[in-house]
Amino acid sequence: MRIAGLMSGTSADGVDVAVIDIKKDNVRVLGFETFEYPKELRKNILDLCYGKTCKVEDICHLNFVLGEVFTESVITLCQKNRIKLSTIDLIGSHGQTIYHNPKGKLFGKKVIRSTLQIAEPSIIAYRTGITTVADFRPKDMAAGGQGAPLVPFADFFLFRDKKLNRAVQNIGGIANVTYLPANCKTENVIAFDTGPGNMIIDGMISIISKGRKKFDRNGSFAEKGRVDKNTLDALLKHPFLKIRPPKSTGREDFGSRYCKYLYDKLIKKRLLPENIIATVTAFTAVSIARAYKRFLPKIPDEVILCGGGARNKILIKMLEQQLGQTKFLLSDELGISSDAKEAVSFAILAYAAVNGIANNITGATGAQKPLVLGKIALP
Repeated sequence: MRIAGLMSGTSADGVDVAVIDIKKDNVRVLGFETFEYPKELRKNILDLCYGKTCKVEDICHLNFVLGEVFTESVITLCQKNRIKLSTIDLIGSHGQTIYHNPKGKLFGKKVIRSTLQIAEPSIIAYRTGITTVADFRPKDMAAGGQGAPLVPFADFFLFRDKKLNRAVQNIGGIANVTYLPANCKTENVIAFDTGPGNMIIDGMISIISKGRKKFDRNGSFAEKGRVDKNTLDALLKHPFLKIRPPKSTGREDFGSRYCKYLYDKLIKKRLLPENIIATVTAFTAVSIARAYKRFLPKIPDEVILCGGGARNKILIKMLEQQLGQTKFLLSDELGISSDAKEAVSFAILAYAAVNGIANNITGATGAQKPLVLGKIALP
């Protein structure tokens, strides 16, 4: 099958689009690109996520707007890579998460977990003429799961090894790990969110630069700074880090409100901007390493890095220092671009859905049983 995968992450920077050919366990990436959201659209999306004044009509409107944006992104990628749209069999779309509540909220005497992704799949299916699978998270939650992380199914599909214990470490806005023991089956896979990825680093860079910069390219700003140990120790006491898996988190824990609170606190301590960035970068690195030591059966032989944070040289250097002899490599070295990996993952999840293959990992989400996730929108 030829499948397009669409993904927009917690940072709400834009739409990742990948087109793959898939045959049994073999995946070949034909094209990938990130299409950034216009500045005003990104602001509107983040307002939905954080704003107490956001209106139902705004959620309704942006759901359809993003359906159009996702559609145009697929079409543009195909044009650039000379891929005929008519050759694509299927689209898998994660959509844009605007709220995710794995802890749940009481309704009567029952705790109801919930999640909401927008980017209307019926728009994508109708405009492209291609069957579209979307809304992967809710069914897992219906079965008592957290609806996240979902990418571990793709990690298992792509990276399991007969002899090596591997960890696939994604560092997006949030950092998440998939542990693949040697010669594993899906029931042996462990996966969970370790805590912040780029989210706090990006938030601090945005505050310090007054919005002129969105991220610390190559870790160059952190490299100029010095880690404040007292601050790092305090950050590492965050309650999420102590929760045993399965667990997931998002901007609700580590988003703009947390960043604003933390920045104000650190400025009062008179930390220099570069020291702030160095310290929150260390927070991400150490929280990942501690999660391995606390919650994985063994420290992995190899760590396969993906996501935007895999390009942050200082962050990865700090992580390497924490984990000693473990070998680190980019997913690029195994044939899947680290930037494209999440979009590729949702193409694989869609492939599983239409073939009736259970595509949640119960050891990752905590769901009661393996399930086929995803709602199908016909063109």
